[in-house]
Amino acid sequence: MQAKPSTGPAVRRCAGAGVLAVVLLGAGLQATVAERPKPAQPDLSRFYRQKIAWAACKGAGMPKDLQCGKVTVPLDYARPRAGTLDLALARYRATGPSQGSVLLNFGGPGGPGVSALASGGKEFMDLTNGYDVVSFDPRGVGRSSPVSCGNGADEASATAQDDVDLGRPRLLLGQLRKAAARCAAHSGPVLSHIGTVDTSRDLDVIRQALGDGKLNYLGFSYGTRLGAVYAAQFPHRVGRMALDGVDTLTEPLSEQGVAGAAGQQTALDDFLDWCVTDLACPFGQDRRVAGERVVRLVRSFDREPVPDDFGGRFSGQDLVGAIGQALYSQELWPALERALVSLVEDGDIRGVENFASAGFALPVRQPDGHPKGGGGLVAPQDIPADNLPAALTAIDCADDPDRPDAARIAKDLQGLRAEYERASPVFGRYRLTQLLMCYGRPKGTDFIRDRVKDVDSARMLLVGTRGDPATPYQWTVETARRLGSSAVVLDNRGEGHTGYSSSKCVHRRIDDFLLYGSLPADGSSCPADTTGWKAAANTTGR
Repeated sequence: MQAKPSTGPAVRRCAGAGVLAVVLLGAGLQATVAERPKPAQPDLSRFYRQKIAWAACKGAGMPKDLQCGKVTVPLDYARPRAGTLDLALARYRATGPSQGSVLLNFGGPGGPGVSALASGGKEFMDLTNGYDVVSFDPRGVGRSSPVSCGNGADEASATAQDDVDLGRPRLLLGQLRKAAARCAAHSGPVLSHIGTVDTSRDLDVIRQALGDGKLNYLGFSYGTRLGAVYAAQFPHRVGRMALDGVDTLTEPLSEQGVAGAAGQQTALDDFLDWCVTDLACPFGQDRRVAGERVVRLVRSFDREPVPDDFGGRFSGQDLVGAIGQALYSQELWPALERALVSLVEDGDIRGVENFASAGFALPVRQPDGHPKGGGGLVAPQDIPADNLPAALTAIDCADDPDRPDAARIAKDLQGLRAEYERASPVFGRYRLTQLLMCYGRPKGTDFIRDRVKDVDSARMLLVGTRGDPATPYQWTVETARRLGSSAVVLDNRGEGHTGYSSSKCVHRRIDDFLLYGSLPADGSSCPADTTGWKAAANTTGR
């Protein structure tokens, strides 16, 4: 959701040249028609000639069998000499006969792949029977030139507070514009080139550097958007591609927010149905009262945020974000209950803060809030603490072309807030905050809405989960219809965000496709896995 990234097609070898002979048979005449020379394509050959130097990953807690490396990509694909970025990579080597690599994106947007593979990679060890399992920190994320807003998020979160004067929306929009400027000041040049269209082109550079003729890919949540964009840009380089927890390609942010708030409220209701059956539930045993107590708890922290361990303040909206992350998997419900008990009874925010980090270890904030590196990889300790939310907003804004002006927002704000709160009294304000975050930022690309459709690629597996709180099942159906005949839908009848780590059936179907090319029939289903299985492997969601 930043400055419009390059929407040009994949790099091609240009054949032919200047003059096209056309035979006008109907008139019995022959003529030559001069065709305008095609503009020269930027020379990307040096990026496509890279080889990755793998070595053991350094740092506390890194698995001994995890290797790390990097690739270099242009900051701006239209001007490849204008600067470069290094992207951090990690891999587990294949243990069986290797078919090459399978590249993983865990979602977000803004989720770092290297730390996710380090902490949750054992979930994917079956894939090492045929592949090197690889992930990466996308541009602007993790160690790859991380973006940051410094303290700018404080103004941005104003929309979520109870004391906001919606009768003075222009004051609010002024705060948002200042927050956007602060994000730009703290993030550097990558902010103007952070969208999915550019990250998709990075995928192709990574594919070539890995030595693969085609991209084998497993994407979760936002990672499905990235995979779909790649398939549109490089349709004939798609190998085996599985997309789990399918994102929308067409809905504007306003509609995404309402759908997301409603989905998360349903998941919260399910959690409270379970919680009140336990005497330890911090909200009591009366279901209606429990729901009211959650709302009051959130609003109390919005009115009086408390200091956190990173020099900031923990607000009610931070609590909402933490609860939302925990609701992605039923396996996390007991841990969420314990964290809420500590919060309600002792005022201890540490448990819920662990969920607020979306499953990733929070890095140490730099004193000045500025990431370091100038295009090179930054050290783990130099990743700004707000990188995940800063990158999420930046990428979503770079991918969205809608920018209503101040007059339109001022007119619609009261109605929008009411609509969001009807969708969810808990998540509505949080989602509305995300919607307004693009105000004051450059208009995003229209490439995804206009050109990611009718993809002429190898067949792709799309998995939608009926009880997904973040990416509704309907988005899977709509995206499959949009992608065309290349899309094969697997209907997961279970609960939670994505299916690979919570459903034995989905896990097996995806592995069979990636390892052996075995696709289920379009429209086939996996039953709800009532016994449970494994907690989500650091897949993050919208």
